[in-house]
Amino acid sequence: MKAVPRQRWISLGAGIMSLGALLHPALANTPGAGQAPTLTSSAHGQNSRLPAGLPDLPSFGEAMQRSLWLGLALNGFDPVTYRLGKPVAGTAAHELVVDGIVWRFASAANLAAFREAPEIYAPAFGGFDPTGVAAGVAVDTDPMQFAIVETRLFLFRSAANRDRFLRDKAMLATAQGLWPTVERTVAR
Repeated sequence: MKAVPRQRWISLGAGIMSLGALLHPALANTPGAGQAPTLTSSAHGQNSRLPAGLPDLPSFGEAMQRSLWLGLALNGFDPVTYRLGKPVAGTAAHELVVDGIVWRFASAANLAAFREAPEIYAPAFGGFDPTGVAAGVAVDTDPMQFAIVETRLFLFRSAANRDRFLRDKAMLATAQGLWPTVERTVAR
């Protein structure tokens, strides 16, 4: 009977030693007491511990792309075509970068119109759903769910959110009041 508990202790000890051997290299690379890890952009004069060949991490002052999959504003739809009632996909031949965000257009004329007045054609609230902004959070949108209200383009996550926004006239004022706070939470 004494052999069984002894085998368990031996197995437990071997397991702990193996775990220590595995963790030792990982623990050797962690910062010591009083040191913070530096996973920041070397473009801002700070050292980066990222492996060679990877791009620098963005800082809070840099604008990140809107679409995580495509890297394009409005998922590549032409912002000018929303004024015509139906969004149309832009093309790579008609691209414009404004404040670090890539916009695509269906034609050179639409690109020129946007270049002249981006504040007119760009969606309100940075392209986030105004119903979410009115609730104090940044909610991603579906570029096919939109409305133009008082000359501004608004994008929504769903048709239900769009309908609720259009029915509730006070929601726009609430969203406008909360937007500066919500905007600070969005990665740039």
